[in-house]
Amino acid sequence: MAIKLFAAIDVGSYEIGMKIFELSGRKGVKEIDFVRRRVEIGTDTYNTGKISYARMDELCDILNGFNEIMKGYKVDSYRAYGTSAIRETDNTRVVLDQIRLRTGLEVSVLSNSEQRFLDYKSVALKTKDFDRIIDRGTAFVDIGGGSTQVSLFSDSHLISTVNLRLGILRLKEKVNSLSPKSSAYESLLSELVDNELVLFKELYLRNLDTQNLIVVDDYLTYIQKWISQRNDGKKPAGEFDNYITVGQYVRFFDILKKMPQEQLARELGLPRENATLLMPSAVLIKQLCEVTCAERLFLTGVTLSDGIAYDYAESNKFIESTHDFELDIISSARNTANRYRGSARYEETLEKCALAIFDSMKKMHGLGKRERLLLQLSSLLQDCGAFISLMSPAECSYSIIMGTEIIGISHMERKIIASVVMYSYPEDIDFEGVDKEEFSTDSYLTMAKLTAIFRIAVGMVKNPEKEYREVKAQIKDKELVITIDSDMDMHLERGLFNERTGYFEEVFGIHPIIKTKSRGGVFRNHV
Repeated sequence: MAIKLFAAIDVGSYEIGMKIFELSGRKGVKEIDFVRRRVEIGTDTYNTGKISYARMDELCDILNGFNEIMKGYKVDSYRAYGTSAIRETDNTRVVLDQIRLRTGLEVSVLSNSEQRFLDYKSVALKTKDFDRIIDRGTAFVDIGGGSTQVSLFSDSHLISTVNLRLGILRLKEKVNSLSPKSSAYESLLSELVDNELVLFKELYLRNLDTQNLIVVDDYLTYIQKWISQRNDGKKPAGEFDNYITVGQYVRFFDILKKMPQEQLARELGLPRENATLLMPSAVLIKQLCEVTCAERLFLTGVTLSDGIAYDYAESNKFIESTHDFELDIISSARNTANRYRGSARYEETLEKCALAIFDSMKKMHGLGKRERLLLQLSSLLQDCGAFISLMSPAECSYSIIMGTEIIGISHMERKIIASVVMYSYPEDIDFEGVDKEEFSTDSYLTMAKLTAIFRIAVGMVKNPEKEYREVKAQIKDKELVITIDSDMDMHLERGLFNERTGYFEEVFGIHPIIKTKSRGGVFRNHV
């Protein structure tokens, strides 16, 4: 495979960064240049809801400079992504259009879960012994300007992901708005962070043994270097690479909070303008160490640009992943279902039915592996709303899914899953009432097809206690024949199945029927 030059641009909340990579089948992903410029567009967004003209001018000047660098390298391809500072503006579309017109660059906006997944992917692919690290209790902490994402692992399984409004730029602006004395700055920051972490600890950390923190942050590498220079960088022999102990970090923090900002920048080798965000970052990490009772801080040294490059390289077959990211997504959904007391047997049976139908209809629905995953996640989360209300589980399920971060799933994909689940209750919800403007044409069609499949799958699983040994589906003439291998009585399912077939027939133009197979014979039901 030929060598390709690729540029990854991160339009962040307080910094715009670009990395140039050399991609090849033999060497994989190799960074050859990294440029970054400070511009706090998040300050405008978080305070006023819009990016000002002055910030736009500054942003476009930087991006034009990046454009010239790319031309100098003769870059073959690039990806440019905006994060929370652009995502949360009231005029996102105007901002993106202005960037395109004034720089020629197409910038896309990442949803929070997409952004965090790219960071997570780069760490998983770049960190030595990553799978061995998360085999122990581990919190993956991704610190951004607008928020911080914490993903919790136990026995190599992703347990849960939560987004906290504890971005370091947001924290800085909040404390500055209180006009604190310099002596009170650190204590105010600590109090703000503590207030957010109390509920997080109660809801997510109970009975979880967390030994490691893997941190994505702009400052820990400077701190590690500082600790090493002071001969405090020793670690036990035979342990993992590239970490510092929590004790080392706490000793650094005790020195940090007494140090003037200018001296701090000199000591760490930080650009002076970046030092203003070090204290919010340091406080946040220290408080997370305390609430998790972690022992080690693993330093990744990655940025979003690394995640963009690794994702592009994997998609274009320059590298192969050794970590199963899809399994992480499924594991996260399963644990969300468990949190809302979902029935594991019901989820397993529903998943079996939905995927059997999907797999038998590949030529008819034209959907792929990704859409199959969305259907699988819908099966896992279908009954979560019943934990809130048995009278209106459809609406409650929708709200739970839309309010839950599933790492690796975009906002639109989450909306598709939530809609598929909600419209799987046709006796309660009128599918024709869906707001089509919320979806692009492609996403609407995906949602409609998955809903049609999912409705009849739900109709096949009326009693969660019934065991299905096997579910098969195949198209014969103008019928979709679904065969359930079970010794259980299926009169209820066969009798109520016709309530679920109308929309399926409308979408696909074929008639579904159930055949039940048991050791005593075969029974057929035409509906």
